[in-house]
Amino acid sequence: MQAASGQLDIIDRSRPIPEVLADPGTPEATRATLELAQEARAFAVHELGLPDSDSFRKFADLGREYAVWNVVATPEFSVRPLRWCFPIAGCVAYRGYFHEPAAESFARRLITRGDDAVVEGVATYSTLGHLPDPLMSTMRGWRETRLVGTIFHELAHERLYVAGDSEFNEAFATVVEGAGVRRWLVVRGEERQLAGYEASLHRQADFVALLRWTRAELTHLYSRAMPPADMRVEKNRAFGQLKFAYEQLRRRWGGYAGYDAWFGRPLNNARLASVATYYDCVPGLQRELAAAGSLAAFYARADELAKLKPAARRAALCAAR
Repeated sequence: MQAASGQLDIIDRSRPIPEVLADPGTPEATRATLELAQEARAFAVHELGLPDSDSFRKFADLGREYAVWNVVATPEFSVRPLRWCFPIAGCVAYRGYFHEPAAESFARRLITRGDDAVVEGVATYSTLGHLPDPLMSTMRGWRETRLVGTIFHELAHERLYVAGDSEFNEAFATVVEGAGVRRWLVVRGEERQLAGYEASLHRQADFVALLRWTRAELTHLYSRAMPPADMRVEKNRAFGQLKFAYEQLRRRWGGYAGYDAWFGRPLNNARLASVATYYDCVPGLQRELAAAGSLAAFYARADELAKLKPAARRAALCAAR
């Protein structure tokens, strides 16, 4: 019920983008975001082969920082996320709320029973083409690559979505996003931005590799027969090692502090799981894209992968190499 009422509220707040642009009271920051979004949407359809749906044709001013708040959780001694099942979306590795206090309350209940949990604000999301997803005010003022990349990412969900496989869905959209942003910058002749974007992707890969290493260490730890109190001590030690390793990585980046906020919050299994959902299967799908040679061929290959049983698809794409 909270999901239905929250979604209806967003629909009620949505106005056609041309109408918002024609309104003399529209702030310049909003106007710039909407104009760029219109260009990005057209590019997604005509250059990337993504759906020409009703999404991103309207603007919704939400009056808050995030569209939804997702709760991600794991057992205390596991890095595998808990899953919740819903109509249409299937089973996913998070539970979304349109009101932050409700998300925090649910997370507290999970923590009270002994799970690890984290609440993360989400600026936008996809209804997979079932509803006309608007551009949201939570995206206003974003840098160019983030805005256009998010539009490509969410439209990719409309192109392909496998119910019950969050890891595959997010990896597919992430790979399409990266390929799309690169093409966008090349076509627009933005070489400097492209170099900066590539550098950000390299840092992101370093960050994800560091978290995957920690998850592997914790998986080994949790498989051992050990009293819970001793296990907690070793678990805390592993997260301390993660923080130390990040400081080393940060120095290697020349002091880049873009991930400081992530490490500034308490670390637990759920925080690792939230990143894993988006990135575990990315390298495998990047290999598929490179082998396909074009986005059209990559989409066809992804459609075939989507027909596999989940275990076979995960073995083909998501195993560490």
